[in-house]
Amino acid sequence: MLSLMQTRPLMISSIIKHAALNHATTEIVSRTVEDTIHRISYAAIEVRMRRLVRVLQRLGVQQGDRVGTLAWNGFRHLELYYAAPGMGAIFHTINPRLGTDDIAFIIEDAGDAVLFAETSFVGLIEALAPRTAVRHIVMMTDPANMPEVKLAPNQTLHCYETLMAAADEDYEWPEFDELTAAGLCYTSGTTGRPKGVLYSHRSTLLHAFAVTLPDTFGLRSADRVLPVVPMFHVNAWGLPFAAPMVGAALVMAGRHLDGASLASLMNSERVTFSAGVPTIWLGLLQHLRASGARLDTVKSLVIGGSACPPMLIDVFASEYGVRVDHAWGMTEMSPVGTYNKPKAGEEVLSAAEQRQRRLGQGRPLFGVEMKIVDDTGATLPRDGIAFGNLMVRGHWVCQRYYGDNASGGADESGWFATGDVATLDADGFMTITDRSKDVVKSGGEWISSITLENIAVAHPSVAEAAIIAAHHPKWDERPLLLVVPKSGMTIDPAELLASYAGHVPKWWLPDGVLVVPELPHTATGKLNKLALRTQYGQHFLNNAAE
Repeated sequence: MLSLMQTRPLMISSIIKHAALNHATTEIVSRTVEDTIHRISYAAIEVRMRRLVRVLQRLGVQQGDRVGTLAWNGFRHLELYYAAPGMGAIFHTINPRLGTDDIAFIIEDAGDAVLFAETSFVGLIEALAPRTAVRHIVMMTDPANMPEVKLAPNQTLHCYETLMAAADEDYEWPEFDELTAAGLCYTSGTTGRPKGVLYSHRSTLLHAFAVTLPDTFGLRSADRVLPVVPMFHVNAWGLPFAAPMVGAALVMAGRHLDGASLASLMNSERVTFSAGVPTIWLGLLQHLRASGARLDTVKSLVIGGSACPPMLIDVFASEYGVRVDHAWGMTEMSPVGTYNKPKAGEEVLSAAEQRQRRLGQGRPLFGVEMKIVDDTGATLPRDGIAFGNLMVRGHWVCQRYYGDNASGGADESGWFATGDVATLDADGFMTITDRSKDVVKSGGEWISSITLENIAVAHPSVAEAAIIAAHHPKWDERPLLLVVPKSGMTIDPAELLASYAGHVPKWWLPDGVLVVPELPHTATGKLNKLALRTQYGQHFLNNAAE
């Protein structure tokens, strides 16, 4: 017997319709490429989104076509987030920090019909134009700031606001199959060509519901949300959908992500909640300490993308009264898979035990299942001790990659290999001990690079640290520590190694410390371990040979 309940398809457009109707005056604040502050309400931007659908139609975009974006966080990018999927097309966010070769590959692999770009990317667009089949390129600006751009003969340049002025808003959001593709995002491609992950309306909406829950982001209509994580990085962790879903204000920083700019915007726009990668919050903390500035309204920050240094959690709480929560996920998971909020009963734990639990990646959201397996595929116990390869499946987890020839994906039971090594305990708390390709395998035993990096970053003279598995003549691999000193400080390798005493087994201690002026990062802000292994992977062998 079937129920007698209504069945309405889960549409992305329903989010903005709800926000425009029930949170009409709540604002979206954007710091533009031109360094101005732009304000618009949910009611007004929904009208512009419908107008943008007409623009896309006049450019020949049809259902299923991919609409590419090279853009920062801002109101025009948000309009594309809703207009393209709202008409049955697919919004395709492209990471401008990738290399030109990778971006050209991504545009061609996706088959983008139209490309929208910020004026700050004119040089990039000119380099890409002859290498892509994109017919229309739209600069996301107004006529007064429209730049000159050299394109291929078969390509047409447009001004966003000129197109918008010529369109009307007589469009009505349609309903169609909720499994229709809505968004496309490519992995960063640090170990090969980037791979596309194709999201549906259903998966996007369910993910947005999940991240607004109290044990996740816990967003409310009274919040003012600043997604520092870029909208080209896994849909800004779902915040462009979650904030309007609950009616929270959105504040977007554009390309201005340095500590001083973020602190100023947070205070002037009364931001209560923000999310970003550790390097962003390290930069903000350095600015606050150097300038003596405070965060007037911020209540919580979310860290994801890579492991959170414990120092950030401790210092933001003790010195600024800001809670830092750890989240974990990946492009293939839309991206949020776990969030670290305490469970009932943890108040009986000691302060040290509570702090240690907060350093993990948290518990799975409803809609995500997790398990750890050994190299044979056998499931390992959830005892918080055994660690193995982390597998996931769920409502917003990738089944397979985009493209007919794309390899990889979930197994026949839906389990997707994350590439992380982790532990799970009986309460569901998950702790990443390493990426499978980053773990140090010394004499057949595993050493966690994340643990060693967190200890190094806690040192008062260290700004940033990375551990790599360097080849060793006896132990196969041994940990090599690379550190960047804070401005005006020096690092004594012996004294730094001494700080590990009592924190890890002696055989975990790095066999060498190299002080370097900077560390390379990927296009998504993570440490580029591949580049470091390429440069320093033979360090112990070379020294032994000498």
